[in-house]
Amino acid sequence: MCCIKLPSLRVNRILLLVVGLWPYKQDKFVRLQLILFYVIMMSFVIFQFTTLLTLKRTSQIIIEVLSTTFFFIACMIKYSSFCFNINAIKHLLDLLQHTYDELRDEGEVAIIEKYWNLAKRYTKVLLITAICALSLGIFISLLPLIFNIALYTNTSQLYISLFIVKEYLVDQENYIFLIILHTNVAGFMLVIAMLATGTMTIMYLLHACGMFRVASYRVQQAMTSINRETSTKKNEKCVYVGIICAIDMHRKAIRFVTMLMSVLNIYYFLLIAALVISASLNLFRIFENVSSRLDIYELIIPFVFLFTLFIYMFVANKLSQQIIDHNNHVFTTVYNVEWHVASLRIQKLILFLLQRGTKSYNIVVGGLFVASLEGFAKLTSASISYFTVIYSVKK
Repeated sequence: MCCIKLPSLRVNRILLLVVGLWPYKQDKFVRLQLILFYVIMMSFVIFQFTTLLTLKRTSQIIIEVLSTTFFFIACMIKYSSFCFNINAIKHLLDLLQHTYDELRDEGEVAIIEKYWNLAKRYTKVLLITAICALSLGIFISLLPLIFNIALYTNTSQLYISLFIVKEYLVDQENYIFLIILHTNVAGFMLVIAMLATGTMTIMYLLHACGMFRVASYRVQQAMTSINRETSTKKNEKCVYVGIICAIDMHRKAIRFVTMLMSVLNIYYFLLIAALVISASLNLFRIFENVSSRLDIYELIIPFVFLFTLFIYMFVANKLSQQIIDHNNHVFTTVYNVEWHVASLRIQKLILFLLQRGTKSYNIVVGGLFVASLEGFAKLTSASISYFTVIYSVKK
């Protein structure tokens, strides 16, 4: 398949094209684009560490640098998870199209399209939020410079204090416009990269939810054809084939999620570590600011980062919980159908399904972490625990 033809993916396609990750377009120009992206993003992260080389390494400076650095490292990890697995991402997109092409009736099409439209709404909401946040961030970063020009005063110190990057190892006054350009471009790239890969992952997970729901729908449709008075061989065959098709869709859904996680597993393990570290450090920055001097100006960055981190972790774990719930719903549907009026052959097939349902299905990240709402609670608890440790050590 040379290209996927799904209108629900239009926004995702544009976002992935912007960051050079659309798998159906990987020519020399796109490879050059990827290299340029990595150079700019890597330089942005590296220049944050230069603060530790040029300034006195106090605990406050270290925490401030690491809290922002790990946030952008998380963005780079997410970007790399797609960049280095572009063929696997393409194969997963092909599976989306194949699943759609193999649907049997309008009811199944409506189910899949419902989940695709939900993913599209997620994408649009997150895109609008990201655009507003980026616009606000760029405007705030330019405010001190605007004041400097308008009032003819030297407010470079104010400007530098707000900046995420603290040292470029050059004269800040002479190269202020280049610093602004580099920071805003790199920040834009990192946020859009996180948005493009994140929303595509949302599409994959919600597509899997749709596949599980189609499996439940097929079980229901198969069993509704059973009639207590008129049970014929033809009728029994339709039920049998319908249940087999439901099992096949359930198996494909499991395989789809397993394939997605096998591709992204190691990256997600590193991503979780970066997210928890950044959340703990930003939480400490907020607490220290509020408890000591209450500088609203310096609260902006850590608050935005912390809010973004927890929203990201919540959405990821919520969707993983939906995968688990939709998988369980298949077996709940099987349990609730009128299996007792079916033939012995069909009852054996249903028993096989119920036995499969006794084994819980979880999305395990890195062999350690189970993605779910309970997992989100554990990540939140871990972030608060590390924040407490940092606070105790600093005291």
